[in-house]
This record gives sequence, structure tokens and C-alpha cells, in this order.
Amino acid sequence: MFAYVQIALENANEQEIKDKLNFFPEVKDVHILFGEWDLMAKLEVESPEQLATFVMENIRPIEGVKLTSTLIVAK
Repeated sequence: MFAYVQIALENANEQEIKDKLNFFPEVKDVHILFGEWDLMAKLEVESPEQLATFVMENIRPIEGVKLTSTLIVAK
């Protein structure tokens, strides 16, 4: 399954966080954005449970990540 995670940063460099996210095999693409959200990451995981675990254990703990919002792709 695919999902997009919108990421808001606080006192962090967008490129550094993008590079950290690209380290994970679940992360298929990351874009730096203008607007309310700073980054958008496309993830590919096996299940909603794996998605939740990945976001909570690998994205939210990154220093500088203030807020995330996850969008699950329907098809």
C-alpha cells in the first residue's frame, strides 16, 4: 500500500530531513514544499499497522519534525 506523509518542521533544514528520510527503503520519494507543510514523503508499506509504526518510530522522532499528517492512498 502507498501513503503520503505531510511533514511540518520547526527549526530544521528541509534538505537534511529529506536526506534522512531517503535513507529508509519504505520511503519512495520526498519533496520539499512551499506552504503549511515543509515536506511530503511517499511511503510504500505492507499494512496500515506497518505504516503507523513506521511514522511513529522513524519520522516523528527526527529532530526538527514538529507535526505529521498521513494520507493513505485508496487505490
